[in-house]
Amino acid sequence: MFDPKTVVGEMTLAEKAALVTGADMWSTVGVDRLNVPSLTLTDGPHGVRRMAEGAAPHDFYECEPATAFPTAAATGSSWDPQLLEEIGAALGAESRALGVDVLLGPGVNIKRSPLCGRNFEYFSEDPVLSGHLGAAWVRGLQRYGVGASVKHFAANNQETHRMRVSAEVDERTLREIYLPAFAHIVREADPATVMAAYNAVNGVPAAQNPWLLTEILRDDWQFGGAVVSDWGAVVDPVASLRAGLDLVMPGTGGGAATTVLQAVASGTLEESVVDRAAERILAVAARLHNNRDTDVEVVDGDRHHRLARRAAAESAVLLTNDGFLPLDSGPGGPVAVIGEFARSPRYQGGGSSHVRPTRLESALTELTAIVDGRREIRFAAGFTLDDESSEPLLADAVATARGAEVVLMFLGLPEAAESEGFDRTTLDLPVDQLRLLGAVAAVNSNVAVVLSNGGVVLTAGVEQHARAVLEMWLPGQAGGGATAEILFGLAEPGGRLAETIPLVLTDTPAYCNFPGTAQRVLYGERHYVGYRWFDTTHRAVAHPFGHGLSYTTFDYGDLRVDVPDPERNEATVAFTVTNTGGRAGSDVAQVYVSDLAASVDRPQRELKAFGKVHLEPGQSRHIEIRLSERDFAFWDEQRAAWTVEPGTFRIVIGASSRDLRLAADIDLVVPAPALPLTIDSSVGEWMARPAGRELLLCLMAESNNDHASALQQHPEMLPMVASMPLSRVLALTGQTLSSAATAALLDAVNTDVGA
Repeated sequence: MFDPKTVVGEMTLAEKAALVTGADMWSTVGVDRLNVPSLTLTDGPHGVRRMAEGAAPHDFYECEPATAFPTAAATGSSWDPQLLEEIGAALGAESRALGVDVLLGPGVNIKRSPLCGRNFEYFSEDPVLSGHLGAAWVRGLQRYGVGASVKHFAANNQETHRMRVSAEVDERTLREIYLPAFAHIVREADPATVMAAYNAVNGVPAAQNPWLLTEILRDDWQFGGAVVSDWGAVVDPVASLRAGLDLVMPGTGGGAATTVLQAVASGTLEESVVDRAAERILAVAARLHNNRDTDVEVVDGDRHHRLARRAAAESAVLLTNDGFLPLDSGPGGPVAVIGEFARSPRYQGGGSSHVRPTRLESALTELTAIVDGRREIRFAAGFTLDDESSEPLLADAVATARGAEVVLMFLGLPEAAESEGFDRTTLDLPVDQLRLLGAVAAVNSNVAVVLSNGGVVLTAGVEQHARAVLEMWLPGQAGGGATAEILFGLAEPGGRLAETIPLVLTDTPAYCNFPGTAQRVLYGERHYVGYRWFDTTHRAVAHPFGHGLSYTTFDYGDLRVDVPDPERNEATVAFTVTNTGGRAGSDVAQVYVSDLAASVDRPQRELKAFGKVHLEPGQSRHIEIRLSERDFAFWDEQRAAWTVEPGTFRIVIGASSRDLRLAADIDLVVPAPALPLTIDSSVGEWMARPAGRELLLCLMAESNNDHASALQQHPEMLPMVASMPLSRVLALTGQTLSSAATAALLDAVNTDVGA
């Protein structure tokens, strides 16, 4: 189409400043004389929210119809990268048909706290699962010449004070929890853009943070696309461009461009910085248009709707079931369907990702269609969508349940309870819904509950009254049909939890530090997020990470773990999964790694790989997975590098983080490179190195100081000073070393590490 570098050289400074600061709410500036197209950007992660012609810029609900797929909270529970790639491709086709160049997604922020109001837009509490699903989504989308915008980079884990709060988080936690999903997507899927978040990270706004935008994203990960700001995230366009941002959004009527021009004129901003940003935007435009080898004028809406229904079923998690489900759709007694959500589905979240669906199914209609007159369907609303208490509705629901053969209750969170822009304050279902459930269960014990919610809710109060609980999340426009098919066994609940369901809110790891103050939020739990916290502290949970029941059963066996090359910290894991039940079904085999001899604190186990298998009755599938060196590593802040320590590691295969089926231990023998010792290294670090120990003992022997003599005569005292820097110990023992002597000492002790 055009060469970005050549075009930048032909643009005026004013044109370049306009290009890097956006044209309006949803587009960039085009340059007609150079055939530079304007790019259209729009939300969102689970449906294309293309604003309707003439709609107000901030009216999220005036948009063109598009398929509303299940939200990320749902599809995260699918554990199915292939499904996410299909959804991404469908979104790419619809984006092309609607004239969209960049779709703002996926959201891969980690679910640090279940209270985050935007958790429905994110996949998981685990970075490996988030990264693999996000990469698949991006690959599918960009197949159609539509760019992704992976968001929100980085540590954007709450809505409270999201535009001004600073996430105070140590580098190890960032590297192990909050950055890996982005890194995986950048390296494996090559997204066109990455979106810089609203919040600050350790005091520096993400949208003007050179460590994030340049050192990490470009230098470490070799990101080759453009960095776009979240809408309104940029306070200082000059500082943001200098830090590595490329596109300030939205356009502000030329105000930001004027600021850039003035900065260049005054010498406070180099024109080369503007050139760099402009060239990156043009490179994205050229790449997207060059990849459009097929026209997409008409979208197959029926096919996309069927995909949305399949995705909803694959994402549904059967939390509990005593054999009550699936129901028989043949002749039988009345089925009571209770809950307004059965008639008026809660299928998506609020805020910028809100989609106008092409069609919308209700569970009530779909249930009625499946039984097709063979069973009577009796409906009672039970509650209102605004969750106002209503005694007549409760009484009608109880009367409807009395005498029914089975009761299907549709409960969940009203839209006002969770949305972009604010966080939740409780994990409880609305009080009136719980009261309704108790009243219904008192007259009919054959109750199954269907939940609709974007973030997790406490389930103990539900499960005591229900024989089965089905978590549908926010299942998109076809969720009604998927729910009905699962309840009657025409589809299976294919999901597994992508986040832990706690027993109580106070058990969650971030409870004491969420959401912080207006200025800062301390990530005091460090890398112990989600199941890493619950499993390491052996804390009881309602349902563990990875949990989900099926309508069939599975057996695991034939585990084999090999280390093919003793010179490399890698392993291959092989095992077999067999469907031992009488129905077809799917299971998610989860591979966890435990470091049994770590010198630093590490979670009890961490997910490193997974595989979803669909099996017929009696069918087996052999699964083989390669674990890389990185899968055994932790981020060593002293070395500023990923480090594997020699020792024993346990490989565990589970159906959840607590349903552990197979295990084997391996020994990794390749040592990590030793850190050079310095005069400020601790006595313990010196003593751990043979050469260091010998030199240290010689120093003490040569000293006439009483302290040195005491240490020499009583070596049991060494642990008392093990954590003290050598420089302090030398000062206390009267040892004074010249610069030359210090250099000679360090040279002697570090010859074994090549320092």
